[in-house]
Amino acid sequence: MKEILFYIVILLANIIQGITGFAGTILAMPFSLKLVGMDVAVPVLNLLGLASGVYVLAGNYRSVDRKELLRAVAVMEPAVIIGLVARRFLSGKPQLLYYVLGAIVLALAVSGLWGLLRKEKQQGAEPEHSGSKSSGPDNAAPQRSEVTGGSASRGAAALDIAILAASGLVHGLFVCGGPLLIGYLSKRIKDKASFRATISTIWILLNGTIFVSQLISGAWNTGLVKVQLISLPFLAAGMFAGSLLYKRMDQHTFMLITYVLLFIAGLTLFFK
Repeated sequence: MKEILFYIVILLANIIQGITGFAGTILAMPFSLKLVGMDVAVPVLNLLGLASGVYVLAGNYRSVDRKELLRAVAVMEPAVIIGLVARRFLSGKPQLLYYVLGAIVLALAVSGLWGLLRKEKQQGAEPEHSGSKSSGPDNAAPQRSEVTGGSASRGAAALDIAILAASGLVHGLFVCGGPLLIGYLSKRIKDKASFRATISTIWILLNGTIFVSQLISGAWNTGLVKVQLISLPFLAAGMFAGSLLYKRMDQHTFMLITYVLLFIAGLTLFFK
């Protein structure tokens, strides 16, 4: 029964993935850990992520932003390896890993919900002044930026590296570092095709590293291969259904649903 529910989770999570463009794995992981355990959930969802990346890249490979790709992989790849080592070290303490992931998912859910509510408030508020101001802080701002521009730039660069490293670490631990990476890439790649192609290539490379490490460690067996093959149609059906719903339904509503589901998923990891 739990295995059947696991496939249903894959289906529903990838419907959300098809609609929102993210959250498929991080939404599926908490429920999957509870249903089938880490030894099944992590390898299967990792390979599904790799497969979905290949699917997206196949028709968009010319749009890859190579500069951003190299920058992201250079920081994230070592962090993924550290995450893999940490997960192996903590394999005897699964509940601790569940708490860590639960905290990450809850933080993402709360942050996302707050962002949506703030956006609604901004859209509903009418601007009070249409003219420009000529006194006070506005006059001082250019002088301040000239003085602090260099340090601000270095601080922003350090923050970018920290976000990429955190994304890689979470991905190595739980195969769901996507939201952090999306937060980074969305500021640097504005073209939709380039964004999708670049992030898909990153997942292919990182998930490929995780897959190779799983093969070397002997994580894969006949039973796991069977689960993986059964899960593929659920992935395809979910992505297809999500792409149809994306064209017909309100994106904001589904983003709200996604963050609420993430909040619930995060809470489940704190209970046996």
